[in-house]
Amino acid sequence: MPLLVTDYSWTQTDSMVYINVPLKGAKVGKVDILSTDEYIKVHYPPYLFEALLFEPVDDDRSTAKVGNGVVVISLQKRNNKVWDHLMITTSDKERKKEIRQQALLKYQEKLSAESQSRAEKKHTEKKYALETMMKLENEERESIQKMKDAERDKTTAELAAWQLRQKQQAEEEVQVKVQSQRAYQTKTKANTKNKERGCSDQRNQNETNCKKKQVDLPAPRLTGNIHVTFTPRVFPTALRESRVQEEEEWLKKQAEARHVLNADFEELNDLKKEHRNPDWLKEKGDKYFTNGDYLSAVNAYSLAIRLNRNIPALFSNRAACHLKLRNLHKAIEDSSQALNLLTPPVPANAAARARASVRRGSAFCQLQLYAEGLQDYQAALKIDPHNEALQADTQRIRDIIQGSEANPDTQ
Repeated sequence: MPLLVTDYSWTQTDSMVYINVPLKGAKVGKVDILSTDEYIKVHYPPYLFEALLFEPVDDDRSTAKVGNGVVVISLQKRNNKVWDHLMITTSDKERKKEIRQQALLKYQEKLSAESQSRAEKKHTEKKYALETMMKLENEERESIQKMKDAERDKTTAELAAWQLRQKQQAEEEVQVKVQSQRAYQTKTKANTKNKERGCSDQRNQNETNCKKKQVDLPAPRLTGNIHVTFTPRVFPTALRESRVQEEEEWLKKQAEARHVLNADFEELNDLKKEHRNPDWLKEKGDKYFTNGDYLSAVNAYSLAIRLNRNIPALFSNRAACHLKLRNLHKAIEDSSQALNLLTPPVPANAAARARASVRRGSAFCQLQLYAEGLQDYQAALKIDPHNEALQADTQRIRDIIQGSEANPDTQ
């Protein structure tokens, strides 16, 4: 049973009410203050001060200060007039109980609103920080690319100047040879005419022999047609759920991707032929990843991507490596690129879409962006709804989000 404080004091003006509550030796850290428009409570065990105010006040503009052995509460009146009493004089216990309950409800709603506001602000700040970091990385990447382009242009200009000098030297040598050949041509002109006469006789003899051979040639072969039949492709999807058009589009896209090869990189000319094959590089990267050599795997996938940027598995596998290396922003970027390439969504690429979604969701969660991560895990769970591990991870993220909203100060 708390001890009620009765030795408080209060003063007022037309617009303000001031209440002084003695702490009776209590420490500042143990003082609990609750205030609403109609109710004030100061609790420092075993003492309790409680006031059901005579008139409602503006709680948002009111203040409370603790120090020097006293609690000073400054209340802003809503109506500028002098109060007859500090508290209501009713002796109705039910009325007082109702006012307390309403005050507690208002106080809880206020705390909940402030908590939600802090959580939203913190989430917005994290999201802004992520976007800013990704923007800075893109700017750095563009700056490096500009430096490479400038160096390439410089090298190209030097090569062009060297080729021009070589051409001028070659022209000078040709002029010298032309002058020496003119004398030789004049000397051999007569001999050339004699040779032409001999060649004319030989040509006539050759034409006569060719005509004889043509008479002995066999007749041309007869033409014909070869009929070829192809076995129709059968998709595993039921006919009533068939998405043949999307599946055919996906197969065509995959076939085109395998034939696209970007060989415009001069530094790749020194590589062996098999080293310029994206499929060979992908298998090499897979072996590195299995052995735990994630940096070598990233290099293999990156070289394959430079050769062909249309293979989604390269981006998805490199995202897995970045996750192991804690390069979370790069993992998000590669997973997003893989999902963009895995279109249209068909059963043939369902497993790949699920893997890419889980990898991007994992990167978001490690950056504490649980709302974005939950969306990717739900997308993967929609593709593979019977995956128990995926179900457990999705529920764990939901629990984290719910816990964060309920206790934002623990994030």
